[in-house]
Amino acid sequence: MDKFVPSVAEALAGVRDGATILVGGFGAVGQPDLLIEGLIAQGASGLTVVANNAGYGQVGLARLLAAGRVRRLVCSYPRIPGSVIFEELYKSGRLELELVPQGTLAERLRAAGAGIPAFFTPTGAGTRLVEGKETRRLGVRDCVLEHALHGDVALIQAWRADRWGNLIYRSAGRNFNPVMAPAAALTIAQVEHAAALGELDPEAIVTPGIYVDRIVHHPAEAAHA
Repeated sequence: MDKFVPSVAEALAGVRDGATILVGGFGAVGQPDLLIEGLIAQGASGLTVVANNAGYGQVGLARLLAAGRVRRLVCSYPRIPGSVIFEELYKSGRLELELVPQGTLAERLRAAGAGIPAFFTPTGAGTRLVEGKETRRLGVRDCVLEHALHGDVALIQAWRADRWGNLIYRSAGRNFNPVMAPAAALTIAQVEHAAALGELDPEAIVTPGIYVDRIVHHPAEAAHA
């Protein structure tokens, strides 16, 4: 079993129009820019993108938005310094936005991977963010019903992988990537280092290979060229 694929195009084969795409990263850290560029070239449109933020400048997720491929964005921080493309699209009505508190976003993704259909959280209770959602009084606090957030495809970045798909992350690059991997029907990982079987310390593996379907090796020297 070898989950490494020879090209980005092969890794992204089958991504359909209207798909829900989970995109790992926290700002630029841990964002799978190579896979995002491949998705732009692949041509799928009408996408729903789930990410922590809306990209910045003219690279990565911002480029996907600028290409007009995204219909709806689910994220926590759409407005950060340099998020000019998001602001232009949103103000002109060309992009729908679902704003989700960061912890709730992470838990909705984790719930999807764990097979939990929904959960109650006090986060956001009494605010405009939860208008239309079920609210219950649990203990001494009002809590909001939040549903698991599943993806058709997850695009994630990791530091090292073996051919079975076991993944290790580096420092802050871990962020949303591990919770997105189990939450999608198809998970594609961009990795900087390929390891031989048995080379990865089992105690250091964060994402087991069972959650990973395809891997693209993007060497560190190429990533930082």
